[in-house]
Amino acid sequence: MTLTLPASRGLAPSDRGRAWFGASAKQVLGLIVGIWIFSGGFVIVEPSPYEVMFLLAFAVALAGGLQLRRETLPLLLIVIAFTPFALISPFFMQYQPVIDGLIFNLVTIFLLVTSYFAANFVAQAPHTHMRVIAHAYIAIAIITSVVGTLAYMGILPGEDVFLRFGRAKAFFNDPNVYGPFLILPAMFALQRVLLGKGRSALWNGIAYLVIFVGVFVSFSRGAWGHLAASSLLVLVMVFFLEASAREKVRLLLIALGGLMLLAAAMAVLLSIPVVAELFTQRFSLTQSYDTGELGRFGRIWYTLDVVLTNPWGIGPLEYGFLRITEQPHNTYLNVALTYGWGGALVYYLLVGSTLAAGGRALIRASSRPLLIPVFATFVPMIALSAIIDTDHWRHWFLVTGLVWGVCAAPRPAKAQGRLLP
Repeated sequence: MTLTLPASRGLAPSDRGRAWFGASAKQVLGLIVGIWIFSGGFVIVEPSPYEVMFLLAFAVALAGGLQLRRETLPLLLIVIAFTPFALISPFFMQYQPVIDGLIFNLVTIFLLVTSYFAANFVAQAPHTHMRVIAHAYIAIAIITSVVGTLAYMGILPGEDVFLRFGRAKAFFNDPNVYGPFLILPAMFALQRVLLGKGRSALWNGIAYLVIFVGVFVSFSRGAWGHLAASSLLVLVMVFFLEASAREKVRLLLIALGGLMLLAAAMAVLLSIPVVAELFTQRFSLTQSYDTGELGRFGRIWYTLDVVLTNPWGIGPLEYGFLRITEQPHNTYLNVALTYGWGGALVYYLLVGSTLAAGGRALIRASSRPLLIPVFATFVPMIALSAIIDTDHWRHWFLVTGLVWGVCAAPRPAKAQGRLLP
């Protein structure tokens, strides 16, 4: 099949060839990005398919499939400002090879680049490209949720591969990453339940329930809280910013019915003795490793002292060789240890500017439908970062880039609907 470009008829053969190649790259880019997002659910090996597919998507984008928008320039400047600090700090490592630290920090830079790429991809065609991302993300979330749930229930052959410490992790290495990974697709589905109708609302309700169970069997307290907080934010934002007076009554009925359905699902799960036992153990604000002078919360003051006495940082994962063998489990302290004061300030700027940009964009009616599920995921995620290390979570950088992409998108001349078809 030959692709004909009307605008290229008057061009020289070489120019027509470049124009044809650029148009082809744009068509292929959407497919590759969809596969890239889908591959984010398979990170049981390093480097994962996610990294490989991103490099392919980036190469196609460079070939002419992606336009860089001026509105995403602050994000690019953040990547540039962060890089020298990330490259300097490994040279202050004392317990591990410098090359290991450089590789770790280069991965962080790589993940920041994925944010910038995602932002520009969404900004180029917000509704079309967010639809690609949402569909791919929901698909892999359902698959990983089913695999994690079946493995936890002992139904899946070789289930030990998909479990850790008796908790579901599916194709991830850690249940505490697997659980939060599922939140954004759950919010995509929830928004469609609240604003959709008929079969769309039904199927997305089923998708949300499947993902809900997947998050539950991860037994990650952070993921439980993240799912609850993000779901509440989606409901509140849709209720006050998107719904008409008549729809608000319907939303309240949906919320009530949904809570009853989720409670029933919880009752079924908790009727299984082994599930109830682990739930009782995990369902508490603190665990044994949280409390005490050297626990997750008690070590904050010690960590601050290390931060304040090492302005260039101590390098990645060096903290575990000091007085405490575990990592800080606080991203805002850990970035200062890993990238130095300068790198930490740039990271704080990234979080603060993303939060501010998303908040401003909520005022724009054209941005809200795309922004609500993404922003409702981002806000609890940055709160969760205070109790767990998230600076290498792939989906953290993806969500951040999506917020920037929606905020950078041009305002359409007319509304394009309130949902992603």
